[in-house]
Amino acid sequence: MTQATQDSTHDAPIWARSDAFPSAPAGWGWVDFKKKSHPCESPEALIAAIRDDRDAGVDLVWLPGCGHFILPDEMPDAAAAVLATRHRRATEDLFEAQGKVRWFGGLLALLAGYMFYQGWVYAPRDASSGDHLKIALHTVLFSMSVGITLLMFLIFAFIPWYQSRKRFRELGRWTHGDLAAGVPMLRFEAWLAWQKAPVTRVFLGLLGMVALAQMFSEVRSLGLRSLFSLFHNWDGIAAAGLVKDRHLQGEWWRLFTAPLLHGNVVHFLMNASAMAYLGKRMEAFARWPHLPLVFLFAACVGGEASARFITATSVGASGGLMGWLGFLLVFESLHSRLVPRTAKRRLLAGVLLTGLVGLIGFRFIDNAAHLGGLLAGMVYALIVFPKSDSPNRPISTITDRIAGSAALAVLALAALFAIRLILT
Repeated sequence: MTQATQDSTHDAPIWARSDAFPSAPAGWGWVDFKKKSHPCESPEALIAAIRDDRDAGVDLVWLPGCGHFILPDEMPDAAAAVLATRHRRATEDLFEAQGKVRWFGGLLALLAGYMFYQGWVYAPRDASSGDHLKIALHTVLFSMSVGITLLMFLIFAFIPWYQSRKRFRELGRWTHGDLAAGVPMLRFEAWLAWQKAPVTRVFLGLLGMVALAQMFSEVRSLGLRSLFSLFHNWDGIAAAGLVKDRHLQGEWWRLFTAPLLHGNVVHFLMNASAMAYLGKRMEAFARWPHLPLVFLFAACVGGEASARFITATSVGASGGLMGWLGFLLVFESLHSRLVPRTAKRRLLAGVLLTGLVGLIGFRFIDNAAHLGGLLAGMVYALIVFPKSDSPNRPISTITDRIAGSAALAVLALAALFAIRLILT
């Protein structure tokens, strides 16, 4: 498969160009995240709207003589208002994140303390104090509940706090004179948010259909009360998941159905959120055919790696998602002018975070599937996309579109087959 380049001869990536955002009407005004326009009578009124923005509503603005929307940060004479708004927002985000750290941290400490007490109390009576301590620590370290709570603390509390603190410190270094230093990353994120990603939505729809089938089967077996357990395993895992001995005995189709199933609602929501971000990014830069191709390839490689090294049954889209992440790491490195350097660092941070999560939750996370999927996505990008110094996005060839459509059809058939297995 070869890639053609766009006929355009722009010297800047799409998100940095003057026409990156839609055409703007006459006068002054701003657009919110729902793409609703809010005209203003004067530049002073627009600056006041930026300064008084408390709900992160001002997404883009427009000015007379400016053919397209721009960031509030790019508006002349609005630096003070933008800084005041961003500083207020960063302060509120940091305060909220600190509250989550305290809440999740307290819950983690209470649970770890309880498990430590259980291990100490139920140790043999004739055990020494040292043995009591070893047993208590072993109980804490190998507790499934403590491990899941630690992951929740890391994902929903510590990481948001770290990101909020980083944004707050960055704002502290900005002055009116160097506000433009943060514009490339802000412009990249705003442009990406405005991009449509229909194939990513198809992926989310497939995962949602299978999840609904699992939930329906669960309710049919155990009643509505089963839905209120966040960590209770859904039905269908044995029927369509990657049951290793059955797969190795010839049920090859489990490599295709297992990535579309999930263990519980938390597992599904985490993978769905990662899919929405990574899928849109891939679709915007590498084009849609490579979403199903990379996902299918990475999920199969990750599944085979899991079948060879992990005995427990596996489900979930994380192998394919790690393929997307590995693909983006290599693709954006080979096309270094497409994205800001800070954006690429965030992808690398995602890999490191996944490794940390896998280390903490090694008892219930399929690290073999994660690593296999990551490497598969990286290899795919190395083979399909040659290094380029062009700021233009590659375009998909007819071969790409045919292969991508076939891969998407395979995933859709796998989803229907998984639903049938779950409900019968």
